[in-house]
Parts: sequence; C-alpha cells; structure tokens
Amino acid sequence: MEQNLNLQKVPKRILNSLLASVSAGVVPRAGAPYIAIGRKDEIAALLSDLSAVNEGSGTMRFIIGRYGSGKSFLMQLIRGYALERDFITADADLSPERRLYGSSGSGVATYRELIKNLASKTSPDGGALPKLISRWVDMMQGEIAATGVESGSEEFVRRLHATVSEKLREIEFLVGGFDFSRVVTEYYKAFINGDDEKRIACLRWLRGEFSTKTEARSSLGFSVSVIIDDENWYDFLKLWACLVRMMGYRGLIVFIDECVNLYKINHRVSRENNYEKILSMFNDTLQGRAPGLGLIFGGTPQFLDDTRRGLFSYEALRSRLCDSRFSVEGAVNLIGPVIRLRRLSDDELFALISRVTKLYEMNYGIEVRISDEEKIRFLEICLSRAGADSMITPREMLRDYMTVMNLLMQNKELTFDAIVGSVVTLKTDEEDGEGEAQGEKGRAAFSAEDIVF
Repeated sequence: MEQNLNLQKVPKRILNSLLASVSAGVVPRAGAPYIAIGRKDEIAALLSDLSAVNEGSGTMRFIIGRYGSGKSFLMQLIRGYALERDFITADADLSPERRLYGSSGSGVATYRELIKNLASKTSPDGGALPKLISRWVDMMQGEIAATGVESGSEEFVRRLHATVSEKLREIEFLVGGFDFSRVVTEYYKAFINGDDEKRIACLRWLRGEFSTKTEARSSLGFSVSVIIDDENWYDFLKLWACLVRMMGYRGLIVFIDECVNLYKINHRVSRENNYEKILSMFNDTLQGRAPGLGLIFGGTPQFLDDTRRGLFSYEALRSRLCDSRFSVEGAVNLIGPVIRLRRLSDDELFALISRVTKLYEMNYGIEVRISDEEKIRFLEICLSRAGADSMITPREMLRDYMTVMNLLMQNKELTFDAIVGSVVTLKTDEEDGEGEAQGEKGRAAFSAEDIVF
C-alpha cells in the first residue's frame, strides 16, 4: 500500500507533525501511511473487517504486541483508512480514570472520550458529533426539496418531522433507544429553530455528561428514563452505530488502546468486571447483535496471555481467544480475533529508515549525510544488542535514528562514524567492565518501554 504514496505531495503541516511524533517516540495522529512499512497482511485483515461492518455485521479484534511494536501505529493507520472509506471512528486510551467498567464514572469516562474523539472524513481530528447531525438534517431537507416542496413551508416542515420520526423509529425498540431517539429528535428541532440552549443540553445528554436524571430533565425540559452511565454506555455505542448507518455512513469503528491498564487493576473483582464487559462486547459483535459496529482493542501479550491477571485468567475469554491446539508455531492466522504483531524483518526495518530519511530531507530541505551502507551499519548496531534480533521495536530504532540525523544536521563537523562509534565503544567498555550481570541488566532495560508506537 505504501508504494502508491507520492512523497512529493506530503503537506508541510503533516510532515512536521509526523517527524516530531517519530522523534518523540509517540504515534503520529496524521500522516501514518507515509511511514507504513510492512504489516500488509495485518492491514488486509483489518480492512476485511471494515468490509464486514459495511455489510452490516459486527466485528471485534485484539491487536497484541510488545510495547513499541506498532500496535497504536497500526490502529491509527486503520483509523485513517476507515475515515477515507466514509466510516465514522471513535478512539480512546484506557487509563486508571478510564475503564470499560467501574464505579464513580470511570466507565462512562471512556464513553465521553470516545464521543469527544468521534471523527468523520470531514472532521478527522474529532468533535464531529454536531456536524454529523447537521449533515443528516441537510441531507433530508435536500431530499424533500427535490420532490418539489417549497423549503420553509408548513408542508416542508411537516414532511421533515415525519421523515425524522420514521427513520428513528427503527432504533426505538433497542436498549436505551427510546430516550436516545427522542433526544436526537429534540436536538434536530433545536437545530432547525436556532434554539442553542436546547441543542447544547441535548448534546450534553448524548455525550454522557449528566450525572442524574433530575439534572438531565432540568436542562432538557423533558423527562428521560435513562442517562448514559457506567452501566449502559456500551449500549449507546451500539445505538450510535445504527444511527450513523442511518445517516448514510458505512458504520462505526471504535479503537480502544492501552488495554494493559485493565491488567494493572489490583482489585480482582473490579478487573473481572472489566473482562466481563469485554466478553459482552465480544459476544454481541460476533453473534450479530451489534450491526455496523467494529471494535479494535490494543494490548500487550501480558494483558492477553497472563493466566493470573490477564484476559486468559477469565475462562470464558480464554476459551474464545486462545490458540487452537492445532495451531502451528510460526504459521500466520489472521482470521481469528487475535492479531499478534511479529517483528519487522531486517529488510522492512531498512525500508523504514530509508523512508524516514526521505521525509526528513523533504522537511528540512537538506541531504542527510548517511549512505545506504551506513544505514545498514546502523541497523547492525541496533540488532547487535542482546535479544534485539527478536525484540527490536520500530519506536526505539526510529528514535535513535532521528537522533543521529538531528546531530548530523546541526553539527557539520560530526560524521556518522563519530556518532555511532562512540555508542559502540561505550557498549564494549560496559560489557568488559560489568560482565554477564551488566548484560542481563541491559536486556531488561531494552524491554522496559512504556510508550506505544
């Protein structure tokens, strides 16, 4: 897929943001396709999920890999592809304050983050909720006007109300659907009438910002039987999936990253309640009870495999997600719910730093003083670290490589050999002075990464 990109047309704004993200070791929010090397099979598998959601199915995937292996990068890449294909996306990172299930608002906090980051092709950076409804109303008004009814007439308004009611009737019988459809209807009426106070109150309810039904009734001006809270927020995600398809979009794709924070929950009952929520989502999507909804979770092998605290500690999930007894070690199976990220090959790593070199030269208008032979030597140095042949991560390697390019650009007297030679000398001295114990310590440090790239 990356071969079709024209690097000469990368917008300066995206280029600056992309290189800044890579240099800092964080996932670029925009421009991910420009450094997408490898992962073709994984991308194809996730794009097949988009096709299934487009057909009205529900899907759920777990992207599993070590810190820095590319989980979050792959999720941002698929998010971009989904937006291009006219899906609506929502993404959130879990944290101690944001969980799938919890008391004191930690569950609904995840929902609020998802709705805040709701994005469309025309609003890729989030905050798309008001624009979605505005576009939907404009679309229905256009359809009615096309029949010859004069815009603004009583007949036009009557038919518009009837059209909205008819469309929303489809979701009234779903869990929470009656209140959801009523609030959407009231929002659309406030939008048409220019009633900003009512419109904002409806948005607050849709975003899950009311803590009590009394508060909601006071702001909305009408009674609701439910508010979005820790217990029911996932039901409203399913309602959003139905609504966006009704609005003409292909479906709703939800990305939930940093799932290792569920593994870190110390209280066993609380941890298992979160895993129970994952089980409910898994059953819903794969049994056809969440049409038009795609869920993608990102986590570490520990989060999945640990039989004491991970998902495999919850038997109902372990039996659904574990490898079959007929699985062959080293063989690829990307049809199941779990995608385990492999290490990029040496050729892919070389292609990655070559791509970053071109983008760096474009951004700063210089020629990087690193030859292809020196790029190969840089990779050899990275891979020479203990365990790096299997544990090297794109994030760590790119951060080091960006440092080398930055030093070469800002210090004309420095050479590639002078920079990397000091690292090799330091490494040799440490190994000679500290012995095997220091080698073990180095291996531990190599795997102690905590920012996903």
